[in-house]
Amino acid sequence: MPEVMFAGPDGRLEGRYHHSKETGAPLALVLHPHPLHGGTMNNRITYVMFQAFQRLGFSVMRFNFRGVGRSQGKYDGGIGEISDAAGALDWMQSVNPNSGGLWIAGYSFGAFVGMQLLMRRPEISGWISVAPPATHYDFGFLAPCPTGGLLIHGDADEMVAEPGVRKLVDKLNTQKGVSIDYRVYEGADHVMANYADRIGTETEEYVRQTMARKQMALAAD
Repeated sequence: MPEVMFAGPDGRLEGRYHHSKETGAPLALVLHPHPLHGGTMNNRITYVMFQAFQRLGFSVMRFNFRGVGRSQGKYDGGIGEISDAAGALDWMQSVNPNSGGLWIAGYSFGAFVGMQLLMRRPEISGWISVAPPATHYDFGFLAPCPTGGLLIHGDADEMVAEPGVRKLVDKLNTQKGVSIDYRVYEGADHVMANYADRIGTETEEYVRQTMARKQMALAAD
């Protein structure tokens, strides 16, 4: 997968990008954990989700937020990182002007950024959030949440207590037309080191099934 450098709002950003061989393939952007706690685009969970979208035939990118790796700039408390992610989407869309759909996936801090982006980019058609920091950030901005998605959390998460995430899921599921597929991994902590392969497999299965349902619905119209 080729390394790419693209213009971000606060300097150049470093990414890894896989370009699908299929004309009009959908796009996916995968977002890494917190920059101040060792998060990079090479994080294991981030990487397995990237691979899942690659297997599905997507054009997919993972990249380093500002101040991480070779990305320029410095950490901006989440605000600038949302702009970084928007810049990554802009770059992907410029390379793929006729793409067939757009998905966002994020782990921990990356899940928060991804959900923020979901509210800003109406073209996003699906999302995956792993261990979203629902007890550290206010997710009240998801009102209304534009579309359903897959949310994965561990019942032994020592950083983000599972009941706080379940409260968020229950709130989202009350919204009209929104269905959250919530999967709690028994024994999984925030790092989820032993669950990476499962996350990759379930990401791939969920995206494939969701896209198939949407295609069937379009065919029925």
